[in-house]
Amino acid sequence: MKKSMYSLMLSEDVVSEIDKLAREKNTNRSNMINQILADYVSLTTPEKHVQNIFDIIESMIGGQGNFMLYSQPNDMTMSIKSSLKYHYRPTIRYEVEMYRTPKETIGQLKIIYRTQSPDLLVELTRFFKIWIQLENIYIKHFFAKDAISYGMENGKFLRTFAVPNDSDYTEEQIGNAISNYIATFDEMLKSYLAGEYATTQDIEKRYIQYLNSGVQLI
Repeated sequence: MKKSMYSLMLSEDVVSEIDKLAREKNTNRSNMINQILADYVSLTTPEKHVQNIFDIIESMIGGQGNFMLYSQPNDMTMSIKSSLKYHYRPTIRYEVEMYRTPKETIGQLKIIYRTQSPDLLVELTRFFKIWIQLENIYIKHFFAKDAISYGMENGKFLRTFAVPNDSDYTEEQIGNAISNYIATFDEMLKSYLAGEYATTQDIEKRYIQYLNSGVQLI
């Protein structure tokens, strides 16, 4: 949705209340006014669309004891923190970023970890590679070419989000799909680090159970 600059005359009292509301919503004045006017004329802005998705994610996994949801750094990002089952219980953060103008991809997941443990870094890298391999085998063909991509850099694992070919997800379906994806990834990673999978085939078996549970692919 294209944005343009306009000049408005507003009373100081109104601006004061707008600024107060913007701080509460962790956004700025322009975005807040834009959202209020969009709501008034029943228009869904990209920010509102993303916020609706985030509200669904929060309702699905926010109440679980193993997750902590944090305020968004901006209107298009949500952060979710989880503690790993590994010795000193390091934390991992799932950062969901939705794109303002989605095309083949609608957003991305950044999995951020901060550790100086060489052993943990090796285990995390191995799990990420297994996960990529499983997705390449079982789900990547459902998406447009290169819609699902990955990246590994210092302290981060990146994975794009997309909707399968010939599909048109609602906000609820997108929110549910992302929630199930993160919850399953988190559960399987913790089980892997805890030594609950004896072989790679055990990881694959659990991943297939996730796919067969009726979840929507994302």
